[in-house]
Amino acid sequence: MKNVKAEKLPETVIFRLGLLGAFLTDRFSADVSSLGLKPKHAGMLNVLAASGPTSQMEMAQILRVAPSLVVALADHLESLGAIERLRDPADRRRQNLSLTSHGRVLLRKCLDAAEAIDAETTGDLTAVERADLHRILGTLADRLGLPS
Repeated sequence: MKNVKAEKLPETVIFRLGLLGAFLTDRFSADVSSLGLKPKHAGMLNVLAASGPTSQMEMAQILRVAPSLVVALADHLESLGAIERLRDPADRRRQNLSLTSHGRVLLRKCLDAAEAIDAETTGDLTAVERADLHRILGTLADRLGLPS
């Protein structure tokens, strides 16, 4: 077997994105933890703000997580008064998640935290570089079928 040049690993896109992603996720997690939230909670709040009332099953598909995790996330957000569960009038077995006014406040605080981290992270980039970065990340997300 050929010797693998370990020093080449940091040159790969996947390694760099993974490293940056882990660092920035940890940073965002620390910032939103003071709100009693984790990044997946913020993601759920964002989906509800963008889509309106959403079933727990649909939420699991959108977030690409197990339905049991959606239940746990929703339980926590409901305990904070950020969402409410409403029976679907068309199917009483189904519960829709709906954002409350307090949930909108929490989402705004999450956005403020994300924007502050963005400013710190990309503050030295030119406007063109930031636009290119957004475009490239959006392209990668689209190719993988992820929300961009």
